Amino acid sequence: MAITHIRNFCIIAHIDHGKSTLADRLLEITNTVPKRIMREQMLDTMDLERERGITIKLQPVRLDYGGYVLNLIDTPGHVDFTYEVSRSLAAVEGAILLVDASQGVEAQTLGNLYLAMEQGVTIIPVINKIDLANADVERTRREIMQLLGCEPKDILAVSAKTGEGVLAVIEAIKDRVPPPAGKETAGFRALIFDSQFDEYQGVVAYVRVVDGRIRAPAKICFSATKAVSEALEVGIFKPQRLGQNSLEAGEIGYIVTGLKDVRQCRVGDTIMSFGDRETAPLIGYREAKPMVFAGFFPAVGDQYELLHKALDRLKLSDAALVFDPEHSSALGFGWRVGCLGLLHLEITQERIRREFGLELTVTAPSVAYQLWVKGSHRSIIIKSPLDLPEQSRIERLEEPWVRLDIISPKDYVGGIMQLVASKRGEYLNTEYLDDRAILHYRLPLASLLVDFYDKLKSTSAGYASMDYQFDGYRPANVVRLDVLIADEPAEALSQIVYRDAAYERGRQVVGILKSTLPRQQFEVKIQAAVGGKILAAERLSALRKDVTAKLYGGDVTRKQKLLKKQKKGKKRLSEQGRGRVPIPPTAYLSILKQ
Repeated sequence: MAITHIRNFCIIAHIDHGKSTLADRLLEITNTVPKRIMREQMLDTMDLERERGITIKLQPVRLDYGGYVLNLIDTPGHVDFTYEVSRSLAAVEGAILLVDASQGVEAQTLGNLYLAMEQGVTIIPVINKIDLANADVERTRREIMQLLGCEPKDILAVSAKTGEGVLAVIEAIKDRVPPPAGKETAGFRALIFDSQFDEYQGVVAYVRVVDGRIRAPAKICFSATKAVSEALEVGIFKPQRLGQNSLEAGEIGYIVTGLKDVRQCRVGDTIMSFGDRETAPLIGYREAKPMVFAGFFPAVGDQYELLHKALDRLKLSDAALVFDPEHSSALGFGWRVGCLGLLHLEITQERIRREFGLELTVTAPSVAYQLWVKGSHRSIIIKSPLDLPEQSRIERLEEPWVRLDIISPKDYVGGIMQLVASKRGEYLNTEYLDDRAILHYRLPLASLLVDFYDKLKSTSAGYASMDYQFDGYRPANVVRLDVLIADEPAEALSQIVYRDAAYERGRQVVGILKSTLPRQQFEVKIQAAVGGKILAAERLSALRKDVTAKLYGGDVTRKQKLLKKQKKGKKRLSEQGRGRVPIPPTAYLSILKQ
């Protein structure tokens, strides 16, 4: 296919604005997928995506229409998967900006739009769901015009559900999106924008061919890792993998590399022909910065290596995931896993459970703090509360802040401002988009971790939406809150909290544990402490066992003797190290959700 007849584009939007549905209609109209096997959310390949109704992984597919090749990459919408969107945008020349006619422009619409503008791709604004009874097409058109400064005729209106107007979108892609700028006669270069692992074929790299051509079999090398391998097969996505004779400049497809070590094929690396030293590598991607960290420990101790293998495989298709070894005296060996947000963390945990059959114990999430120890001129990153040294050794501690954008109807602005203020937010300014307000704030990332999104939806009756971006580090007055159960430290429950909120959080944690821990044969003390100071405490009463039930008569001293023996046994168990209290997974989950 001539490079002038290739169009590469992706669909970007706020979550639940109809990206997957529009992709379904494009597949139908171009006859890419036969009607007999067509289903809803065709490009959502994971069961988890279908159950939750969200796109988690980007998915490429090739559409053939009117002598043109249209390479589509369907992208996620949730803020936690922004890195997937940025990688997709780096591989294309155009983007469909999809906006729900009933919801209008929302926070992640803005976030994804700014990403597209940074990449310099051509933007085609499209209003979706015009068939809904509450659709307000004119208001949505005005909002898009304010954002893009475009003309009304540039904005297309469609119903992805019924197919109305979708053909006009295809024509707009042909007419407005420029062809790729690669050189067909230059040395082979391809950008890896995603990958997966196949048990039989090894690593399969999803690539955008920038220059040249590749035929299989061919010897290839990887610019960053210096790995050398052989391209066993090349092909395109229809949407399943379909082998081809070659991949040309400007095309999107896959290369079966045969690599068994997943670390040799990195997202953002350049694949080149082996021995072609004159070809310069591509720029690649900006590395993702995980902001939320939690400990992943296998429920069964001997599954540590299996968990390592599972994380390695996930890392291959999720470049934003990072992990380092961690050890806990209570939970054994595990991994400190870094993700972009709480949903990303939850999805990672669920994928490990489903795809690899591993049950996990996950510790309370925390953000990455920057620490300067007295006497040291370098900062270190604190990913776990257990890494925080004594207060006397800390010279300076900084926490990550984010720039937060909230879009809401004007009626709820007052309540939202109170909510953000209670979460230590700093107000910047307010913009207005027709009858809605865009509130701009700076906020500590730790304030978003627990229940901010739920409270935002509650305050705005479900209408508000939010998007955030990392905005640097600032000094933080925080301490480590330790939890002791039966005088034994429960390391997995340690948290880093603000000093002025430590007492309140301590009361909350011990209250949750009192209601979730199983009762024992002895009285259990539950305490929250900072340093050596106990801030809050509860007692879990002992189980009552009737040791006199077997008596059938005799002197009262027999009864007193058995009760005295029971009392001594309970006292012995309650001594430190004698009576260990198992912490059920429900206790961890209850604390995570508060």
